[in-house]
Amino acid sequence: MATTRTLSDPTLDLQSNSKLNQHQSASLDYETSGSDRSRSSSFHARPNSPATPTRSRHAAAEASFWDLKVMKMKKRRAAKAWYGRKRVKGAVALIGLVALFFFVNWIMILRLQDQRPDPDSKTRVSENSVLVQENLRKYAKGKRPQKGIYGRLLALAAHALAEGANKREPKDLWQEPFVPASAWRPCADQRNWERSEGNNGYILVTANGGINQQRVAVCNAVMVARLLNSTLVIPRFLYSSVWRDASQFSDIYQEEHFINYLTPDIRIVKELPKDLRSLDLEAIGSVVTDEDIMKEAKPRFYLKMILPILFKNRVVHFLGFGNRLAFDPIPFQLQRLRCRCNFHALQFVPKIQETGALLLQRLRQRAGDTGPLDHYLIGPSAVSNKKESSSRAKKPSRYLAVHLRFEIDMVAHSLCEFGGGEEERQELEAYREIHFPALTQIKKTTKLPSPAELRSEGLCPLTPEEAILLLAALGFKRKTHIFVAGSQIYGGQSRLAALTSLYPKLVTKEKLLSSTELEPFMNFSSQLAALDFIGSTAADAFAMTDSGSQFSSLVSGFRIYYGGGKMPTIRPNKRRLASIFLKNNTIEWRVFEQRVRKAIRQTKHVQTRPKARSIYRYPRCKECMCRTD
Repeated sequence: MATTRTLSDPTLDLQSNSKLNQHQSASLDYETSGSDRSRSSSFHARPNSPATPTRSRHAAAEASFWDLKVMKMKKRRAAKAWYGRKRVKGAVALIGLVALFFFVNWIMILRLQDQRPDPDSKTRVSENSVLVQENLRKYAKGKRPQKGIYGRLLALAAHALAEGANKREPKDLWQEPFVPASAWRPCADQRNWERSEGNNGYILVTANGGINQQRVAVCNAVMVARLLNSTLVIPRFLYSSVWRDASQFSDIYQEEHFINYLTPDIRIVKELPKDLRSLDLEAIGSVVTDEDIMKEAKPRFYLKMILPILFKNRVVHFLGFGNRLAFDPIPFQLQRLRCRCNFHALQFVPKIQETGALLLQRLRQRAGDTGPLDHYLIGPSAVSNKKESSSRAKKPSRYLAVHLRFEIDMVAHSLCEFGGGEEERQELEAYREIHFPALTQIKKTTKLPSPAELRSEGLCPLTPEEAILLLAALGFKRKTHIFVAGSQIYGGQSRLAALTSLYPKLVTKEKLLSSTELEPFMNFSSQLAALDFIGSTAADAFAMTDSGSQFSSLVSGFRIYYGGGKMPTIRPNKRRLASIFLKNNTIEWRVFEQRVRKAIRQTKHVQTRPKARSIYRYPRCKECMCRTD
């Protein structure tokens, strides 16, 4: 126990040093300004030296001359300032008149455009537009006022989608624009070292969070086990009050495949030896929590602070282990081991693979062609899928997957407002008090940024309405097949009404799979999330709404690793989009389209992994992938 007490918090040290430096700096500033004042006082208080009357007269004349000079300069400056202010006022008035003229002109043109009939539009298109807008009006009459925030833009989107029914989609909509991406191929399965015997003790990990956080924790634990030459016990998963899922490792991933695939790298066992199972790990100081480890700790921390505990007690239990291992600097082979774990060693159990195969089959409308990632996601089920559908093969149906990260935990934790007024504020505050008590306490004692400031900085999750407007602006047609992952949306199914009004072929796994097919997964949110992972990763295009989401990071990383440069991912820049959505009451649809497409085009390119960024999200690097050119 004494050893764990030595785990220091460098943040506190930095704060202390910062305060000391500030105090010293303030003292120095005070002393300097004080000495300057004393020098100034002594200079002005110095008595005049004896002088002749002539010198006195000359001094008086010179003084009056400079006094006059200074007075003239002051008058000249005042005159210039007055003239400058006059010119500025005149210019502002002129600009205001011109702006007013153009604004009135613009309003008149808009009204004319809205009222004039379109003789070239087909009756069918017109009826579609009217029908969609009628649905939107019904939708706007719901209980929650936030549903009507984007009523105008949603109506414009409906009209644009109806008019564009027979137009071609933008050519790069279903493509990854980074051409050299195809020059990279997966190679994390290649090894260049001897197996670690795991002689230094045992590593236990009980990972917190949802399935995606747990997946990252597992692969980080694999790397730490190799780093410390220790034996890894099959990880366990903490029960979360948010996710409410008691699933363990073997309920989600193939345990035997995990052990066998990583056998050339580390030693893995299913449980501790009997003599260690009876120990009170907390009493002997072998329990290490997230409070004991800084975020993104470097390998030297584990060698210096954890290895001695391992030597002493033969076992260390990491409790939580969320985001507790850095991405740089990491030795080449250890970094590759993390990739090997994520992209090769973790495979879903047959129950999830079979249902995932059924989901993909229905998403593609029983097309005879399997996707490029199917084999890695659903294993042998991909082959049976192909055999079953080969007799009735037809043109493959492309589909877009969208991850709507708008669950209540995300909404509440963001501290943003979404137009629901006092009812929404009370509901989210009550949720925070139960699930995020620390955040509630911070909110009471610390001045935090306002919801408006958070939104302008791009720190608020995109609402479902904003996400669907984004897709319409990018050019996805009304008939596009859209799979929505993360269907437990804050606001319930009624919130999806506006989305299905614009895109009637929008579906969730709950719509595609029967209650009987979903029954084995009910009350297991992590296993349901695994189905969402399969449906999103295999999609022809994937759109995330929150770039910080672990789910979106893992999906996009998987698509990069196995996609061969042909699996595009849409990554929104929420800060840029926030400035666009702020003008939702005045912006023209054509301008909205242009600005959204420009913002997305700049984030759609996928380059090599930036330094210190996630290896799971950006696997296009020499540790995980190899160049073929």
